[in-house]
Amino acid sequence: MTDAPPSDDTPSIRPLQMETHGLDVIGDADRKGTPRTLFWPWFGANVSVLGMSYGAFALGFGISFGQALAAGILGIVFSFLLCGFVAVAGKRGSAPTMVLSRAAYGVRGNRLPAAVSWLLTVGWETVLCALATMATATVFRRFGTGGGDETKVVALVIVAALVVVVGVMGFDLIMRLQTVITVVTGILTLVYVVLVADHIHWSTVSAVPAGSAQEFIGALVFMMTGFGLGWVNAAADYSRYLPRTASGRGVVGWTTFGACLAPLLLLVFGLLLAGSSAELGEAIALDPIGALTTLLPTWFLIPFAAVAVFGLVGGAVLDIYSSGLALLAAGLRVPRPLAALVDGVLMIAGAVYIVFFADDFLGPFIGFLTTLGVPVAAWCGVMLADLLLRRRDYAEEDLFRPDGRYGDIPPGPLLLTLAATALGWGLVTNTAAGRLDWQGYLLGPLGLGGRTGDWAFANLGVLIALAIGFLGTLLLSSSRVRAQEGRA
Repeated sequence: MTDAPPSDDTPSIRPLQMETHGLDVIGDADRKGTPRTLFWPWFGANVSVLGMSYGAFALGFGISFGQALAAGILGIVFSFLLCGFVAVAGKRGSAPTMVLSRAAYGVRGNRLPAAVSWLLTVGWETVLCALATMATATVFRRFGTGGGDETKVVALVIVAALVVVVGVMGFDLIMRLQTVITVVTGILTLVYVVLVADHIHWSTVSAVPAGSAQEFIGALVFMMTGFGLGWVNAAADYSRYLPRTASGRGVVGWTTFGACLAPLLLLVFGLLLAGSSAELGEAIALDPIGALTTLLPTWFLIPFAAVAVFGLVGGAVLDIYSSGLALLAAGLRVPRPLAALVDGVLMIAGAVYIVFFADDFLGPFIGFLTTLGVPVAAWCGVMLADLLLRRRDYAEEDLFRPDGRYGDIPPGPLLLTLAATALGWGLVTNTAAGRLDWQGYLLGPLGLGGRTGDWAFANLGVLIALAIGFLGTLLLSSSRVRAQEGRA
């Protein structure tokens, strides 16, 4: 991980103030730091104890500990490596991710992927806010001093207020908060691991039977969509503050390392816990964070609540910041703080539904990740191939001009993305989310056993969409990119 020459390496040296930047390009005077500063926001956003719950989610595919571990490692590292590559575009163009993708999709043509990106980030911040609320209520229920609707309302108000305020304030406060979250949650999570380690029974874990290749692929794709593919559409939003001279390899390395470190460690421990107790795995499906408190002594419940809430808030803060930028890129003409506030209102409404009205968490959650994971994977493939084809930095002014070199609504990238999405949705299933049972319409015609066959839950559509977007762009857009870069 090679850094640029040392400059202002610590994000806290910036004066704390509300960020006024929206979709505009960051000026040279505001581009500071080195790639290693990217470690803090990415680690802080992914250190949540939710990573342990993914152990139960992975085993729920019917695979063994070894298979789940391999699927987790491959899915987490590969998907966050995609984030690292997209983050390079940030330092090359100094604009938000969903502005930089205008180079591939055109200025107005990019509104469609920006809208999908907005849906994904709003969905994620809603899920994280709801989980923090549910975890807090479970802790108070263990104490016997609450845990009912009143506790949930208070917890939701506090969590939502923290997320919205930080999201509205913007980059400077986010960088400071993520540094604090990294230290606090990192230490307390280690204490949690020590306290519940005696609940691990290797003989039980190792006895979990192995699953099929299709079940392994399904777990792998789920890990990809639950981790890196959930962030890839925002990966350049933080690297855009780095100088253009920053090392590209450093950007990729520190982004990937910061994002992967905590999830990998938490996944291993989560697999050991869930593999040791089938009852715990079932409880996690209903309350992914709160179920983990059943293993704790009473005296550590409050510190655990802090770990859970701060870890989830760390992710939600990055999501609400990026969702506001995506909303602007989709065409809403308001200041960035107001866009973040709008998303905050939607986040609260969605969290209220999940906490107070939804009967099941895991089924709709998987449906959400898979359904939006397909078009996001297609966009990611297009974005990465477009970035690979470019030999020069982005022409910043043309990212905002429909008559510039990047065009207005070039049909090729949009048609490729739509085709990849249509094919991808035909190869995924979401039987646990009733309104999504129309997916998987190609599994029968392609001889893969239909919606109930062996390949039904492999969710190949995500991988197919990523490959089509990437290879299709390499084949079809090379001359277009050369013409753009040859234009004065």
